Amino acid sequence: MVQIVEIMGRSKQGNTQPFICKGDDEKVYFVKGMGAGRRSQVCEWIAGNLALQCSLPVAPFCLVVVPEELVGDQLSYKDLGAGLAFGSVRQISTELNYAGIESIPDDIQRAVLAFDWWVRNEDRTLSESGGNPNLLWSPDREELIVIDHNQAFDPKFAVEEFLNYHVFSMVSHSLFNDVLYRDEFAALFQSVLNSWQAICDTIPEEWFYADAEMTVSADFSLDAIFNILERCTQDNFWNE
Repeated sequence: MVQIVEIMGRSKQGNTQPFICKGDDEKVYFVKGMGAGRRSQVCEWIAGNLALQCSLPVAPFCLVVVPEELVGDQLSYKDLGAGLAFGSVRQISTELNYAGIESIPDDIQRAVLAFDWWVRNEDRTLSESGGNPNLLWSPDREELIVIDHNQAFDPKFAVEEFLNYHVFSMVSHSLFNDVLYRDEFAALFQSVLNSWQAICDTIPEEWFYADAEMTVSADFSLDAIFNILERCTQDNFWNE
C-alpha cells in the first residue's frame, strides 16, 4: 500500500477536484479522499477493478494512506482527510479530443462503450461541441488511457443520452446490432461478475461511513450496485 508523503496541490478539473500527491514510491497520484464522497471512492474502486478484469487500459490505481500529520488542521486539506483514499497514478498524456477519436481502433471503442453501458456510466461524453471524455491519449505511444469512474452505477442513467453523447457513440450500431458482439461482451461481464465478492472484500471499512468516527453510514448500497451489474445476465440487457 502506498503512503502519501507530500501534498502538491489540487486539480482544478473534474467534479471531485482530486488532490495531487506524491507517494513513497516516488509516483504522483490524483487522490480522492473523504471530500470526494464515499460513494465516489467506492465507485472508482469497484468499476476500476472490473475494468481491469475486462482488459480495459485503465490508469494504474491503488489504495493510498494519507497520514494524519500530513493533513493536520489545515482547512485546505479538509476535503482530502486522513486515512485510506483512492489514488490514480498521474499519466503523461493529454485529454482525448474529438479529432483524436478516429485514432482509436473500433474494437477498443466498442469495449469502452460496452463497459460503460454495463456499469451505467454516462460520464464519458465528447462531440464537436466539446464534452468530458475522461479518456487520455498518448500520441507517442498511441495508447488510450481510461480514467474516472466516480459517476458509475448511476441510478438515473438515461439510455438515450448515453447513446447520443458517449464519446464512442459512433460505434454503437456495430455493438447493439451485432449478436456476436453482444453475446461476447455479455459473457465477459458475467465472468467478471464472479469476482464481485472478492472486490467488495477489499473496500476499506472506513469507506462505509460518512464520518471519521465511523458512526454514520455512507450514501451508497452495494446491493444496488450489484443489481445494476447483474443486468448482464438478463435477456434484455442490450435493449433497456
